[in-house]
Parts: sequence; structure tokens; C-alpha cells
Amino acid sequence: MSPNLARALACALFAVLSVVPVLAQSPSLLVVNKAENSLAVLDPATGKVISRAQTGDGPHEVALSADGKTAFVTNYGAKTPGSSLSVIDVASAKETHRVDLGPLRRPHGIIVSGGFVYFTIEANRALARYDPSSNTVDWLMGTGEGGTHMVVATPDGANLFTSNIGSDSVTALARGQGGQGWSVTRIPVGKGPEAIDVSPDGKEVWTAHLQDGGVSIIDVATRKVTQTFDIGTRRSNRLRFTPDGRLVLVSDLEAGTLVVLDRATRKEVKRLQLGKAPSGILAVPDGSRAYVALTGENALAVVDLKTLETIGRVATGAGPDGMAWR
Repeated sequence: MSPNLARALACALFAVLSVVPVLAQSPSLLVVNKAENSLAVLDPATGKVISRAQTGDGPHEVALSADGKTAFVTNYGAKTPGSSLSVIDVASAKETHRVDLGPLRRPHGIIVSGGFVYFTIEANRALARYDPSSNTVDWLMGTGEGGTHMVVATPDGANLFTSNIGSDSVTALARGQGGQGWSVTRIPVGKGPEAIDVSPDGKEVWTAHLQDGGVSIIDVATRKVTQTFDIGTRRSNRLRFTPDGRLVLVSDLEAGTLVVLDRATRKEVKRLQLGKAPSGILAVPDGSRAYVALTGENALAVVDLKTLETIGRVATGAGPDGMAWR
């Protein structure tokens, strides 16, 4: 081989290798498709599905490990109550194993906080914790409330909040000093609280009620409702703060709309007509846009958060709902 050819091959190989880490670290969007038992990984730049992993029956929500390598999916079940979590390697789009939850039925809301995976158990009226390092469910706390559905955590992980649809309440769990024990507080709110999120500064929890069109605001420090107001929704499904904490997004499953609220004034900024059954909401970390799962159309609506206009749609699979950003 001539020296010139060898140098050319070496340069080409170096160029290829230098590109690989960039591709591996590029952002991607994860979406659970509950009607086809899959987790789709999408390229947000092209709007195309990169890969698809199989899950258990009726997956509803997904959360990512801090390094973005592992996805955890709650298998809520369809006709038969689900009782498992799918642990998925994102790079290979493979379910590495399935966590059998035994008598714990209907896992739903899920988050990763402090290296642990917290998830609600509707049928058992409880919140549980999965430790990926030991592959065990190592903690269980009863709420005693009906329809314990979603869970969120403050940025420091010291406080957890669950929305309890059937009991018109939010449960606040505060970690004890030194990480020992948890105190539990029941917070009465409006009718049928389902959608819930914590403000980026960790000071407020907002929950939207699916049965009375209202929103309750909870002060994290006092664990008390400071304000309740009506936003005129038919069936609020999900609520999310934008990354800067300025806006609050609420999907209305029945009306097919996304309601945009100003956090400071508590006033409606805009109401967008999106399509059939908008549910899960995900604002990307840079605050440029939000994705809203249109469960009834097997697609995501893409919303520009600067102009507050719908700018596109992305096909996902059957029955998209929960999402995560990698």
C-alpha cells in the first residue's frame, strides 16, 4: 500500500470515529404507545422513528435514568391489570428485563429521582420505589387514597407528590432528616385531580382537575393550597411547566385542546385546538417547543413555545401517551 493511500485511509477512519460519539449523544424523544405495547425512539430533527422496543401490556408512562441510557416503563395493563415495569436499553431498543411487581397492580406514573425509580400503584393505593442497582422494589408507602395516578418530585428529591383522582386529593411525602422515613400529608383539592407538576424552582405544585375544570396551586413549603381557579377544561389530562417556569401547559382530553397559562398572573394566554385526545405533554429542555401526544390520532402535535403555534405533527405508533427526552 502506498504511503498516500495509507494516510487517506487513516484520515477517513478518524473522520468516521470522530462522528460516532456525536451521533450517540444526539437528542432523542421517547414515546410509549399504549395500544401496541411499544416504546418508540424518535429523532426530533427528522420526526422519524429510529427504533421501537417492545414493552409489557398497556404501557402508559416512561422515565429515563440520569445518564439517558435506560428507560423505565410502567405496564399499566389493558383489560387485565398490569403488574410489571419494563427496563429498556435505549441504544439497542431492547427490553433487558421485566420487573415482576407481584401483587402490586396498575403501575402508572413514574419518575427517576436520586438514582431511584418511583412509581404509583393505583390498585394498591400506594407509591413504590425500584432500585436499579439491586433490581429490587425496596420501598412501599401507602397513600390510602383512591386512584393514586401520577407522581412528581421537587428538584432536590426531598418532596414527592401524587395526584389521587378518586379521592380529590394530592398526597405530599417529605423525606425525613438524614433520609430516614417519610412524613405523609393529605391535601384536599378539586374534583378528580390527575394532571400534576412541580415548578422548576421547586416552590409550587400545580394540579388540574379532570372533573370540574379547575386548577389547584399548592405551596411546597407549607403543603397547603394557596389558590384554586377555573380554566374551563372539559377533562384535564396532563399539566407541565415550561423549563423557564413562565408558562403552564394543560391538555384537555375531551375538548382536544392545549391550554397555555401564565404562571405569574394565573391567566390564560392561549388555547390551541390540537386534535383527538391530547394527553401526555413534554417540553424540551431548551424551551423551544413542546410535544403533545394525540392518543386518538397516533401522533404528536409539535407546539412552538415562542409563538404558541402548532408547527407540525409526528407519527409515533398506536396510542401515544407518556414521553421522555434523552
